[in-house]
Amino acid sequence: MTIASRLNELRNALPEGVRLVAVSKFHAISAIREACDAGQRLFGENRVQELVPKYENLPQDIEWHFVGHLQVNKVKYIAPFIAMVQSVDSLKLLEELNCQAGKCSRRIRILLQIHIAREEHKFGFSFDEAEELVKTGLQERFPNLILSGLMGMATFTDDSDEIRREFASLSAFFTHLKTHYFTGNADFKELSTGMSDDYLLAIEAGSTMIRVGTKLFGARNASTKQALLL
Repeated sequence: MTIASRLNELRNALPEGVRLVAVSKFHAISAIREACDAGQRLFGENRVQELVPKYENLPQDIEWHFVGHLQVNKVKYIAPFIAMVQSVDSLKLLEELNCQAGKCSRRIRILLQIHIAREEHKFGFSFDEAEELVKTGLQERFPNLILSGLMGMATFTDDSDEIRREFASLSAFFTHLKTHYFTGNADFKELSTGMSDDYLLAIEAGSTMIRVGTKLFGARNASTKQALLL
């Protein structure tokens, strides 16, 4: 199947209100352009060194989301154009994003990454940490950022019941925050969960954005880094 045919198959299967983030890490500009030609305009990257040249060499109407662990010292390179940072996982990153957005006279949309998986190496705030940030006035402390919702990654496992529990816990927390702190706030609306192997379970749990790479572009291969601008 071509990228275009896989893309159309994916999009046609999505319920109304769920958006597809095409994750293009380690995939060449030519592959992204094929997806663009098929109508995809929302892409996700998790490496600044890949994202910047792709932004510079692809259509300017693409909506770029950063979906991986973002190092504080690299925020300045993407602040002028990034549409959303989905993976905000620390207070330091919040502070730097707010600072760099201000320098660019922009307000950047963000999602708080919540740690819901069993793996300790995955990043993110706990439920308590995230609620404390919201409760103590995150929007007032960081006026150049727009808190648009939450992001999470489930445990890498074949146990679908475990994945369902993790997605359900994040969905319930999203509803809790929306009800207690963001009633009437149209900006706080996104729940980004689900990737190539578990996006159907994420949709069941109320995801509004799924982040799909392998199912769309094929298996990632680090050796393709040499051809990223082709």
